[in-house]
Amino acid sequence: MRISYAAVPRKFRVAAVVLGATAVLGGAAVVATHSGTANAAAAVPTVVCPSVRDKLPAVPAASQAEVTRNLTLLDTQIAEANRRLVTTQGQGGPNFVNNAILGPLKDKRVSTIDRIAISIGRHAAKPAGLDALAPCSLSTAGAAPGTVSVSVPTSTSTSTSASAAGVPTVNCPSVEGKLPAVPAAAQAGVTAELANLAKEIGEADNRLVTSQGQGGPNFINNAILGPLKDKRIAVLDRIAIDIGRVTGSKPAGLAALAPCTLNG
Repeated sequence: MRISYAAVPRKFRVAAVVLGATAVLGGAAVVATHSGTANAAAAVPTVVCPSVRDKLPAVPAASQAEVTRNLTLLDTQIAEANRRLVTTQGQGGPNFVNNAILGPLKDKRVSTIDRIAISIGRHAAKPAGLDALAPCSLSTAGAAPGTVSVSVPTSTSTSTSASAAGVPTVNCPSVEGKLPAVPAAAQAGVTAELANLAKEIGEADNRLVTSQGQGGPNFINNAILGPLKDKRIAVLDRIAIDIGRVTGSKPAGLAALAPCTLNG
């Protein structure tokens, strides 16, 4: 069974976009949640990765901005993997999580960690052995010391629920279920672009919350759904290109999945 981001209940999705700010605490990135629906996601494991931040040598001032940017990207990659765990429950065989989530995450982390080492190496000795921090695993018991687990928000506070009451959410066609078999060589790129689609929906939902009462009758179409369609067309085209590079034949008709509507 394939589960699209749009199929996740609105109370989960509003929480994801309104409470999506990440706080870094003691080397572990944790997304603020409330206890309301925590049990609903209790059975979903989370990705746990070795902490990189505290394994670095002293970072030269000239490298600080780039290193910080890539450390933040590592947290974003974990959050995307955790979101993927939620939205793909029940899909694939016994190796699905390793092949479609943990494997591509490792590849992304290798690239990001390498950029960190190169950045430091421009102004000091390049740190060695950081690639050993790239592989991640799954946990159902939270992050162990020395690891980072970025959680997918599962609920919202009373005040957030009240402020978002009656706000529609974006409903977009599922893309993953419409794709042909994705070659292994294209999997990482396609997975990253599917995460971009989910991120764009989250941003549009957030805009619906923060722009209540703005504009005229066409505001949502012109300022939210229209731009979202354009972004989705670009992402869908990149997915087709990724697959076409390997198979020699780009999947056709994906642009028809770009337009979205509203729920509620």
